[in-house]
Amino acid sequence: MENILKYKNFIATVKYSDEDEVFIGRIEGIKSVVSFEGQSVAELKDAFKEASESYLAFCKRKNIAEAQKSYTGVFNVRINSDLHRKAAITAKLKGTTLNAFVKEAIEQQVAYIH
Repeated sequence: MENILKYKNFIATVKYSDEDEVFIGRIEGIKSVVSFEGQSVAELKDAFKEASESYLAFCKRKNIAEAQKSYTGVFNVRINSDLHRKAAITAKLKGTTLNAFVKEAIEQQVAYIH
């Protein structure tokens, strides 16, 4: 699992570059590509905050009302056939559709994190 940083409404994924001996972060879920780096955790966190604030300032200057990436609500999920079968049967036994079953499972996991 990748390391995650949080600041305001932003999250960033973090990796370590052994070659460069630096932490590299990328803000996720926004319309632009924004990355940052630091040689220590403290440097990385400061760079993330600075990158987030710079992105917000950029959006304000360009009159971009919504800095977050928009999502359609439609996506494909790839799972093995046995899990697909079990999920479909479980949904049927619960008297619901597979789509509703998956939606409920995602809602439960998202509520757990937030």
